[in-house]
Amino acid sequence: MHKLHNTKAGRVFDVFNYLLLLLVGLVTFLPFLYVIAGSFATETELASRPFFLIPKEITLNAYEYIFSTPTFIRSIGVSVLITVVGTIFSLILTLTMAYPLSQKHLLGRNVLLNLVVFTMVFNGGMIPTYVVVKNLQLLDSIWALILPVAINPFNLIIIKSFFENMPTELEEAAKIDGCSDVSVFWRIVLPLSKPVIATFTLFYAVFYWNDYFNALLYISDSAKWPIQLLLQQIMMVANVDFGDLDMLVEPPEESLKLAVVVVASLPIMCFYPFLQKHFAKGVMLGSVKG
Repeated sequence: MHKLHNTKAGRVFDVFNYLLLLLVGLVTFLPFLYVIAGSFATETELASRPFFLIPKEITLNAYEYIFSTPTFIRSIGVSVLITVVGTIFSLILTLTMAYPLSQKHLLGRNVLLNLVVFTMVFNGGMIPTYVVVKNLQLLDSIWALILPVAINPFNLIIIKSFFENMPTELEEAAKIDGCSDVSVFWRIVLPLSKPVIATFTLFYAVFYWNDYFNALLYISDSAKWPIQLLLQQIMMVANVDFGDLDMLVEPPEESLKLAVVVVASLPIMCFYPFLQKHFAKGVMLGSVKG
């Protein structure tokens, strides 16, 4: 393999590969840079320049407006609460369901697995789900955004496959020492599952943070809107009305939209580096077996 890269054809291929990857990286990264630059630009510049990476005149009006009204801060707080509670709740349910399903001696295991796969293809639909949430009196509650989507079937199957790949000798040795199934799961399995736990912590956190559609269906109280639903409302309406607030800053419409995107994206982006070292390893370990 090393000799192939030292040939002329190999070097040409490497250069082409690097250029292609650089182009793909720029295509995905430049729009986000434009959003950041546009959030600091004036309304006149946004209307006159279709694309730029450095604004001619830097203004903080959009950010001053965001942090001068409690609406944005409250929505970010709601999103943080939903993300933290939902991620912890989903991980607990997913892990505790995936581990028993990974045990081949479990009675009715195939039936349960088939039911899990069935939910990946079929579901009750929007209206029946709404009726269930309403009858459970979960409307205008954060639990309406957590309980209906608490377990992702795909994530469950990947974690189950990860547990199946763990050496059975460890569990057998722990049981010989007197550990129960719960003790084996808590003391042996979970400490060895940090990569996959970190990976799906990120998956669940990103899902809960980005979800706006469930909030649109189940949350009618604007005081309980998560940041993504607030952002969606800002994008949908031309004139943004955040209530009867005595504002010192006139809200800039276009730059405000871009600034909200930046503010809504930063928390989850700051969360990613802490789990990045486990991310690729966790995905590969959980994907060895289907």
